[in-house]
Amino acid sequence: MNKYSNILMGFGLSAALVCTTGCRDDFADINSSPSQVTVGDPSYLFAMAAMDFEPFGYTFWFYDAPMLTSWSQMAVPTGSFTESSALTTVTGGVSYVNTLKLAHEITYLRSNMSEEDAAKHAVTAACVDVLTTYLALSSSDINGDIQFTEAGNALHGGTLTPAYDRIADLYTLWLDQLNSAITTFTTATDQIFTNEQDIVYKGDRAKWAKMANSLKLRIAARLISQDKARALTIASEVANASCGYIDSLDDAMLFNKSVVNSSSDDYIYHWSNGFMDGMASNQRIVDFMLENKDPRVRFLYRKNDWNSKIIQEFYDQGKAIPSYIEENVEYTTSGGKKTFVKWKGMGEPWVRYYGLPVEYNAKNNSAVYGEWFDYENRYKITDENGQSAKSYRPYSMYQHQMVIGRYYNFTLPTVPGGPVITRNDSRPWYGLYLGGSEVNLYLAEFKLLGANLPGTAESYFTQGVKLSVQEYDKVAGLNQIAYYGTTYDYDPNEVSIELKSGEIEAMLASDDYQLTGSASEQLEKVYLQQLINFTMYPYDQFVTARRSGLPKFNSQFISRENYASIPVTNFPRRFQTGVPNEMSQLYQIQRDAYAAQGYTITGAGDANTSILNSERTWQDQGAPQWGEGPKN
Repeated sequence: MNKYSNILMGFGLSAALVCTTGCRDDFADINSSPSQVTVGDPSYLFAMAAMDFEPFGYTFWFYDAPMLTSWSQMAVPTGSFTESSALTTVTGGVSYVNTLKLAHEITYLRSNMSEEDAAKHAVTAACVDVLTTYLALSSSDINGDIQFTEAGNALHGGTLTPAYDRIADLYTLWLDQLNSAITTFTTATDQIFTNEQDIVYKGDRAKWAKMANSLKLRIAARLISQDKARALTIASEVANASCGYIDSLDDAMLFNKSVVNSSSDDYIYHWSNGFMDGMASNQRIVDFMLENKDPRVRFLYRKNDWNSKIIQEFYDQGKAIPSYIEENVEYTTSGGKKTFVKWKGMGEPWVRYYGLPVEYNAKNNSAVYGEWFDYENRYKITDENGQSAKSYRPYSMYQHQMVIGRYYNFTLPTVPGGPVITRNDSRPWYGLYLGGSEVNLYLAEFKLLGANLPGTAESYFTQGVKLSVQEYDKVAGLNQIAYYGTTYDYDPNEVSIELKSGEIEAMLASDDYQLTGSASEQLEKVYLQQLINFTMYPYDQFVTARRSGLPKFNSQFISRENYASIPVTNFPRRFQTGVPNEMSQLYQIQRDAYAAQGYTITGAGDANTSILNSERTWQDQGAPQWGEGPKN
């Protein structure tokens, strides 16, 4: 082949390569979807973080909440308290890693931008940092040390075997992050931050600053037993901060995720199934709230099944009703037959709320407690043909319609053969994650403990309780819980449960709801209000009970039962570790982390529950034992 042939072949090969490469590039351009995201946008990643923000997931309500409320004695198992009440099961925990990954992704994207462009996303990055801090803090409450600084960043050069961080160090880190976020929210200019991506506060940076500032109080509360002086300093910084804190319904972290289009119904409606079906309200707590005319009892718990029509049917059939219910009934008797006239005492809706006794193994003491625990056998009636047997629950369960969303799944209790009145319509779910009630009750606590705050302990306390009622009323209305604004036209004596005019004032007039008495009594009152306020937030309720030692034995307000068969030292104060998998790359890392905290490796159902009481998380070390009351 001559040189000209070689030259021509070379030209042909070059042309082919050009054509092949060019055609391939053209093909990619022509066939690429304009809607497909190839490079992440911080704004959309923030929207994803807000959508994925879920402190109380399904597994939390299914596994964690029943255990936490049993250990702190803030609820009662429907089978009564027994030795099994102190055992652990499989735990769900709080997931924070997905949000942490998004925070790392935003950091990575900004690192590849010009300094000017990166600065425009500072507020977006700060929002995700705040959400991540919120979730990780909850996870650390029951686990202690967690993987955080090295976690969730393997995609961008990090490790697949992240080390555990000491919770003491994380508190400092999170406080720094929150302070940095506040500075960003209040000073950053020329930001790419619109309300379309912000489902939390609709682009209102001032509210984000208040929320971040308020979140610092959760850390301060968890520092009380380890560094009281630092906790009080944090409280002073929060109360005196120029950005302010959450102190109104309008500023609360309250939102519904359905405003963002999504293919997942869980984002919009939450879950369709119930929760806490094995846990009922505590009799002592319900009685305390009723004695003080606390409207929150109607939002936290469900009405029992005993409306006046049910009672009359039992009377008509000559059958007994629970004695504690009949105490609230005014009736006439003619020819041996009783006729319901009206409710006594506080009347509807108050007379529809009863808690379960907390005494040990009460279910098996039928002679004393059978009216509560044996109702399915004792209080059963049929229709006129002896069919359609029904029993009626006399006590109040958790109001899970405040949590489950999606399907209403409510059926009004009616007599056998009566009408079937149901609601099972889908409706968006609204979650309240941080409100002024929590903030003010923390400030009341810290003021009593000596913090330099501008207001009085009494003013914070009153504002906290007032906002707690208003917040629960608002959320109950948004979530359209049973009997809110309606009575279903079945029972003429039924009354709806929404907040009525003058009820807050009547409640606050009660001695138990005024910050009076000795220093220890005032502190107990504040902690009790925190516990009630956290009824729908069992993690925070558990942490509050753990650090305060409430409910206190022999309290004049709400007392903890002291079981002879279950010493308080057998009630856990943290979750079990789980048994590390020897085949996992994290095997030794986990073992080392547990050893560093002084933990014995324990699995679900471990009978040696005293381990989970004595081997405490760092923030719980030095805190009072269950029932002891506050040390401060």
